[in-house]
Amino acid sequence: MAGRGRVLRMSVELPLWRALAGYRVLTALYAVGLGVTAFDHFVRPWAAVAYYAVLVVWTAVTLPRVTGAERCTRRFLAADLTVAVTGILLTPFTDDPARIAGGGPTLPSIWTAGAVLAFALKGGWRWAAIASTAVAAANLIERGAPTRDTVHNVILVWLASIAIGYVVEVARASERTLARALEIEAATRERERLARDIHDSVLQVLAMVQRRGAVIGGEAAELGRLAGEQEIALRTLVSGGLLPVSRTPLDGEPREESVPDDDGPLDLRTLLAPYAGARVSLAEPGAPVPLPPAAARELAAAVGAALDNVRAHAGDEARAWILVEDEPEAIVVTVRDDGPGIPEGRLAEAEGEGRLGVAQSIRGRLRDLGGSAELISVPGQGTEVELTVPKSAEGARGKAEKR
Repeated sequence: MAGRGRVLRMSVELPLWRALAGYRVLTALYAVGLGVTAFDHFVRPWAAVAYYAVLVVWTAVTLPRVTGAERCTRRFLAADLTVAVTGILLTPFTDDPARIAGGGPTLPSIWTAGAVLAFALKGGWRWAAIASTAVAAANLIERGAPTRDTVHNVILVWLASIAIGYVVEVARASERTLARALEIEAATRERERLARDIHDSVLQVLAMVQRRGAVIGGEAAELGRLAGEQEIALRTLVSGGLLPVSRTPLDGEPREESVPDDDGPLDLRTLLAPYAGARVSLAEPGAPVPLPPAAARELAAAVGAALDNVRAHAGDEARAWILVEDEPEAIVVTVRDDGPGIPEGRLAEAEGEGRLGVAQSIRGRLRDLGGSAELISVPGQGTEVELTVPKSAEGARGKAEKR
């Protein structure tokens, strides 16, 4: 993705790896310079010369390995640390014991820190601690006993490498967060572009069908009403909001309702009131029935879906009753009609055909809220849908957290 590519180009690791490559070259030359100045003090100069030759060649050949975390493999890190530790342990074999006792440098000198820093850049502070401990043990063995200078240098390398490793871990976490933010920004822009395209095409067609259907009347009016509902649903979807609750009762025109847009609980009665009409009776408690906004809207939407099924399948003369019960642990809403009922197996058949009104619009909504939807239907005796939503915060927040 373009956003992730931008993050990689901005990566804080890249200059650190470049600095490490330069550090290794300079410290290799520095170690060789120290060896040249102390050449007369070596008791086995041929061993020191051989080690310095290996150090210079190894540093030059492995420069591409320290250009990034991808090429800096574990095998390379282990071999690099081995070169450093070998040089430290080889120092007593090549150098004058008196010079070593006086605090003389080891053969690799400060080049060793570059091997430890590679561990820090690759694996963070934990890897840095492991490499620093290995170098510390080698230095103590080389000196024969802990000295003030040795302990000071060991602690300095140990703390510096761990600090750099920790900074690298924090930087990587920040880069991942930035990459995710850039991806979300790109997705949002694409969504806005699609929303504009939909607005210029599909939404305008649906609005035109709604207007023309209302003018023509008859079956076209019903088609126009459905087009209007789909226009509202699609417009809300592309804008990233919650799907609105249907406000079309069984026997009338769509009714608008103003719902407070805040974080406080909503009175379920105000959301169900627009459904009442000549063929829909609403029975509710005299006191408010509060629910969290997301739970209240989803429950009302499930009731609307149940009434839509009554209107579509029970016939024009069917009546419906809505009963709201405020129980101690849950809110129960029952929607009953006097239609012909649902033949046995019809719901499973409809779901197999891709008609998911009951499966998703009703049961799916209640399941997301931590509730349940029970449907009882007897052929010739109507259908009853019982919707139960728990009052607990966990259940009521379920849908909101998934949005």
